[in-house]
Amino acid sequence: MSRSLSLSLAAALLIAASAPSQNPPKKSALDKATLEAYVRHLFVLDPARITVQVSDPKPSADLPNFQEVSVRASLGAQSQDFKLLVSKDGQKILQANVYDVNNNPFKHDLDKLKTELEPDFGTAGAPVVLVEFSDFQCPFCKEEANMLRTNLLTAYPKQARLYFKTFPIESLHPWARAAAVASRCVFRQKPAAFWDYHDWIFSHQAEITPENLKDKIMEWAKGQKDLDALQLNQCIDTKATDAEVQREIDEGRALGVSGTPTLFVNGRRIDQTIAWPNLRAIVDYEIEYQKTAKNAGEDCGCELKLDLPGAPQQQKTLPLAPPKKN
Repeated sequence: MSRSLSLSLAAALLIAASAPSQNPPKKSALDKATLEAYVRHLFVLDPARITVQVSDPKPSADLPNFQEVSVRASLGAQSQDFKLLVSKDGQKILQANVYDVNNNPFKHDLDKLKTELEPDFGTAGAPVVLVEFSDFQCPFCKEEANMLRTNLLTAYPKQARLYFKTFPIESLHPWARAAAVASRCVFRQKPAAFWDYHDWIFSHQAEITPENLKDKIMEWAKGQKDLDALQLNQCIDTKATDAEVQREIDEGRALGVSGTPTLFVNGRRIDQTIAWPNLRAIVDYEIEYQKTAKNAGEDCGCELKLDLPGAPQQQKTLPLAPPKKN
């Protein structure tokens, strides 16, 4: 081989070695079909009835060397989402809550709970914030609504604030979504009237059917001062607020809500009906805890806001919704 040919070959090899690799990126060791089959067996998810969707893996923000996978199991209109952590070799699956001792243990859920433009009662800046996902046709929701409306403001006039989110379970309750849409129509037109609607529809739950729901709502609306019945009727007929209801459903699913009532107290999930003495114990604990922790509630200092001269001042205390009328 001539010296010039050897040099040319060496140069070519050097250029090839220094060029960016053209090899395709290494795929994750996770096999989605294998994971789906394993999850179906683990949770008894019948393939004939329940569909399962497995997301593409992404690096876990909580655990090094693990990937995060979202799984959705669906049966008709119902679905449940949950998260799995999978080792990079795809051989180990972890279903667990990962806590960072430097943060509130419920930070993941707190970050997902949105309270802007939602019906609420209580005091702005309260140390304890409750967020309720509820279904107007659910009998257990009726019990919890009565408990909250009767007791919460009486016991905590300045220390608690509750936000209400609709989460109709249509496969069980045929008029729940229509009632939720109507509730948002009322709230959109006159926020204070929402709680009158809330109390009325729960108290008349047993009398309502899919066929008479709208007539009963319009009859109720006639007795509401400053509520435009014509505007309400149009809002209900056009389902103008259905997207708002769907947004709340999607938010609930992202939080893993699968049944009602589901209540969050400063991010702490309570996914079954709770007796007032037990809820009061949790609220009392949070009030004391937040005096020093200040990592939840509305006076936690969690958001840094720029104080601009001339900007409207935030209202410190909102008008309280009256307690439930007996």
